[in-house]
Amino acid sequence: MYRTARVTLLGLVMGLSACAVQPPAPRSQEPIQTLPGTQQPGAPRTTPAPNKPSKTPAAGPKTSASFAPPPGGNSHWDARLGVYVMDDQNNTFYRQRTYYQWNNGWSWATQPDGPWQATDASGVPAGLGRQFGH
Repeated sequence: MYRTARVTLLGLVMGLSACAVQPPAPRSQEPIQTLPGTQQPGAPRTTPAPNKPSKTPAAGPKTSASFAPPPGGNSHWDARLGVYVMDDQNNTFYRQRTYYQWNNGWSWATQPDGPWQATDASGVPAGLGRQFGH
């Protein structure tokens, strides 16, 4: 076993030492080929023209990547509020199997038609509490 380790180590040392003994390749004076749209070394830097924004902003996503939409309800995701806004019910929102409704105070339910339980702003998602205050 000792002999095998010694032979392996000797081979490794010999192989690596061959790399260190070779002289570096001569440098060519040919220009470096670059890909289209890239800069050659030493060339003055240029800044590309900024892309013009589209005239109409893209509509936000209909659904959230993190939260499932309400079952069977027409809604859209409002990222600012962090909830789904129910399209056919005024001031009614949904997130994580719970509906929230603002009617001069907060209430919540597990069904879109209630029964509704009264709560305060601490019982609703943070975006809703900031939007409606109280």
